[in-house]
Amino acid sequence: MDNENENVTGRQQRIYSEVLLDHFRNPRNYGSLPSPDVAYEEVNPLCGDRIRIELEINDNRIVAARFVGDGCAISVAAASILTELILGDDIEQGAVISSEKLLSSLKSDIKPSRMKCALLPLEALRSCLKIFKQPRTNA
Repeated sequence: MDNENENVTGRQQRIYSEVLLDHFRNPRNYGSLPSPDVAYEEVNPLCGDRIRIELEINDNRIVAARFVGDGCAISVAAASILTELILGDDIEQGAVISSEKLLSSLKSDIKPSRMKCALLPLEALRSCLKIFKQPRTNA
C-alpha cells in the first residue's frame, strides 16, 4: 500500500509543480480592486471554472491587477502568476503575453484536456485590454 501511495504522490508532483501548487495554495493578487478601470470574467462551461480579472491602468501601465473566482488548481495558479507577470507592463505588452509564456511559468506538464483551465485567466486579460482600448463615448 505504501508503494501505491508513493506512486500517486509522485504522479501528482509531476503533474503539479511546486510553483503551481504554491500559487494555488497562496494566490498572489487575489481579491477585488476598489475601483478597477476595467474588469472581465471568463467562464469555462465544461468544468465550471470562473476567473475575473480586474485592472487599474495609469498612463497605459497596469499599476494593479487582481483576480477573483472559483477554479481548479491550474486556473487559480495561472491567474495568480498572470497577475504577477503583467504588473507594471505597458498595456500593449500585457495584451501580447503569449500562451506559451504563461504555460511555461506554471512549470507543469499541462495536458491538452486541461489547457482551457490554464489559459482561462489569459482570455480574461485579453478581453479586459480589448475593452479598455475601445473608444469611449460620453453618452
